Amino acid sequence: MKLIDTSFTPLLLFGAMVAAIALQSGSAGAWQTTAAGENDVTAIDILLDPDATMIQHAEAANAQLLQHYPKGFTLGGVHAPHITMLQRFVRTADLPKVYAAADRVIANANPTSWKLTAFKYDHIGEAKVGDDTVGIGNILIRPTPDLLRLQQELADAIKPFEAPTGTSAAFVTTPQAPHISEDLIQYVSVFVPDHSGDHYNPHVSIGVGTIDFLTTFSSAPFDDFTFSPAGASVYHLGEYGTAMKKLHSVPLKN
Repeated sequence: MKLIDTSFTPLLLFGAMVAAIALQSGSAGAWQTTAAGENDVTAIDILLDPDATMIQHAEAANAQLLQHYPKGFTLGGVHAPHITMLQRFVRTADLPKVYAAADRVIANANPTSWKLTAFKYDHIGEAKVGDDTVGIGNILIRPTPDLLRLQQELADAIKPFEAPTGTSAAFVTTPQAPHISEDLIQYVSVFVPDHSGDHYNPHVSIGVGTIDFLTTFSSAPFDDFTFSPAGASVYHLGEYGTAMKKLHSVPLKN
């Protein structure tokens, strides 16, 4: 799930997202039948799956957030740690071509050979949930020429299969979130160029916490660490910009 202004949901959606966090625990059986293949347009997230090093750091940070705010989400399931590269609307009939294009571009980039650097905890957003004022915590990743090049090449490769916009039917929905906000639809429509290139801020989201705790947490000393992407996937987006359902795993060399 993505909530920094360049990779997940825009701040306009933040309040609605945190209000529904407890309901978005995400069993597959709760999804409604707005799955890819049943609508003309599909909202997708092309993302990198981080290796065990990043997952361990993200889960450790998530555990700290949950100690201070147990109402937050636990990483895993629909909240699996990931780095969003690109969100777009594509024609559902062209999904096999999208997968093939992503396979080709990502394989050529060979991201599993990269060394990326995580350098800071940060947080984004502010919403009132009950008596608490909460936000989303992230581990920030230094942008690299390789990341930016891959993002641009992915955008170019799937452009022939894009739809200019979509409706709620392009997303996965749940009984708790049966409708997709117009703000999210607009966000995906303008991900390129508004949230890519110079506006891209790669990160891994680590959970929900109170603003007071997140402020202290983000200002604490951070020991930079390096990690590598372990894989890449194409997901079907749900409300709040969640990478809700895996559609395709990109075959990569390890």
